[in-house]
Amino acid sequence: MLINCLAIFLVSFLTGILAVILFKKLALKSTFLIGKGIPLVGGISLALAFVCGVLASWFIFRLPLRQIIGILFSSITMLGFGLFDDRRELSITTKFLVQIIAASVLIFSGVRTQIVYIGDLANIAVTLIWVIGITNAFNHLDIMDGLAGGVAVIASAAFLTTAFFNQDIQSLILALALLAAILSFLAYNLPPAKVYMGNSGSHFLGFVLSAVALLINYAPMERKIALFSPLLILGLPIFDTVFLSIARLKKHILPFKKSDDHLVLLLLKSGYSRKQALAGMFLLTLIFSVSGVALTRIPNYEGIILVVVIMLMSVALIVKMGKFRVNR
Repeated sequence: MLINCLAIFLVSFLTGILAVILFKKLALKSTFLIGKGIPLVGGISLALAFVCGVLASWFIFRLPLRQIIGILFSSITMLGFGLFDDRRELSITTKFLVQIIAASVLIFSGVRTQIVYIGDLANIAVTLIWVIGITNAFNHLDIMDGLAGGVAVIASAAFLTTAFFNQDIQSLILALALLAAILSFLAYNLPPAKVYMGNSGSHFLGFVLSAVALLINYAPMERKIALFSPLLILGLPIFDTVFLSIARLKKHILPFKKSDDHLVLLLLKSGYSRKQALAGMFLLTLIFSVSGVALTRIPNYEGIILVVVIMLMSVALIVKMGKFRVNR
C-alpha cells in the first residue's frame, strides 16, 4: 500500500514539475498565456499532474470508474473555461453557467452530499452551492504568490489525513494525487513566483477540492457534528470570501465585483511584510484544517464546543480586520 501511494505521489509530482518547465518555455516563446510578464501555465500543469496521478491510481487500485470520470471530466471543463477567462475575462453570468454545468456533471457521476436528513433534492442543492462556492472562493484567494497553492496544500493534507483515519482509499488516493500536483506547482509559485496558476488553475483547484471533500465519509451517523468537518478544513477560503463579501457590501459594491478588501491585503496594510502576511494566512489555514480533522475524531459535545470556538474566533477576526481600510 505504502509503495503504491509513493508511486502515485511521484507520478503526479514529477509530471507537474516537467509540465511547468515545458509549458513555461512555450508560454514565454508564444506569449499566449502571460500575465504581468509571468506565464499563466500553473493551472494546466497542475491539472495534467493530477490527471496523471489519478489515472495511475486507477490502474493500481481500480477505483470506481464512474466517479473518477465525473471528477476528471468536470474539473477539466473548469480548467478549459478558466483558460478562456485568462485570455478574455468572461461575464459573471457566463462563469456561473459553466460552473453549474460542471457541478451538474459531478452530481450525475454520483459525487454529491449524502446527508440523510434532508432528501435527494436538498442534497443536490447543497452540492451545487458547495461546489460553486468553494470554486469561486479559491478564485478570489489567488491574489498573492503562493497563497492559493499553499492553502490548498494544507487543505489537501487535511483531507488525506481524514481519509486515512477512516480507511477511505478512494478519497485518500485522490487527495494524495492532488497534494503532489499542488506541491509541484508551488515549487514555482512561492515568492517570487515564476509561474501563476491563473483563473484556469484557481477554478480547477477549488473545484477538485470541493469534489474530494464530497467523497469523504467523515464519521459514523451518531457523530453528526462531523458534517461540519469539510467546512472547517476549507475554512480559510470560506472565511476570506465571507470577509470580502461583507467588506464590499459595506462599500455598496456587489460581492462579485473586484476590490482590494482581501484579508491578506489588509494584513499588508496593517504593516506586515509579504512573507509575514503569507505565513499568517497559512497559520489560519492550519488552525481551520486541524480543527476540521479533529472534528471527525471527537464526540458530538466536544465537537460542538470546537465549532463554536472557531466561529467566535472568526467573528473576532472579521471585526478586528474590518477596522483596516485598503484604498480601492
